[in-house]
Amino acid sequence: MHGYLQTVATFLALALSFPAWADTTGLVVSVHDGDTLTVLVEKQQIKVRLAEIDAPELRQPFGNRSKQSLADLCFQQSAKVEQIAKDRYGRSVGKVECRTVDAGAHQVALGMAWVYDRYNKPNSPLYRLQDAATAAKRGLWADDKPVPPWEWRMVKPQN
Repeated sequence: MHGYLQTVATFLALALSFPAWADTTGLVVSVHDGDTLTVLVEKQQIKVRLAEIDAPELRQPFGNRSKQSLADLCFQQSAKVEQIAKDRYGRSVGKVECRTVDAGAHQVALGMAWVYDRYNKPNSPLYRLQDAATAAKRGLWADDKPVPPWEWRMVKPQN
């Protein structure tokens, strides 16, 4: 019987650790950068990293503009969150919709974020948005050689 109780306890612990808000709506109370925001759900603040995109770091060119772009769309707005995973920093990773607009697609279309190849399928519709932004030299694509954040993080100057 002890083994059974241990199994039940483990199952309950795992079930309770998965938040009930995984697919829910809340108020965006903070925008950290171009791909991360905080949503208030039932008096709990949840940090959410937008899935499938990677925005410039704040110290990178277009980093602050990318943050402002996401804030313009989502800050103090109702947001639908579809949790996909947790990242290594404990943030929820998910699709976020503000004002009926997919926030990740919005960022890519405006040239405020890259499609994150590592986490996308080759036929993702985000690539068409990125191609259009690149061709129009929107946002970060106005630079001759924009550096993706995953490369910038590896070579950024240490302070």
